Amino acid sequence: MTARLFQRSKNAMQSGMARAGEWVLEFESSARRRPDPLMGWSGGADTQAQVSLTFGTLEEAKGYAERYGIDYHLVPPATRKLKIQSYSDNFK
Repeated sequence: MTARLFQRSKNAMQSGMARAGEWVLEFESSARRRPDPLMGWSGGADTQAQVSLTFGTLEEAKGYAERYGIDYHLVPPATRKLKIQSYSDNFK
């Protein structure tokens, strides 16, 4: 059972930063996804891939994974690039 740890990013559809600093532990699928013969949707029999756990800090997430013997890899958080400019800079 392998999982990945990552920090949730800001939702692009909203201006708020709610839940942006949370750390998420998601299990990776162990089985290959295959198309459903009737509907054509891709899916699999691995229900563990549907589990997503959230934690307040990275230490809590690592502690949980180590306590239950879950192998994990850490995805480093992305840095936000802000381009601060004034309205008049649009017309230069």
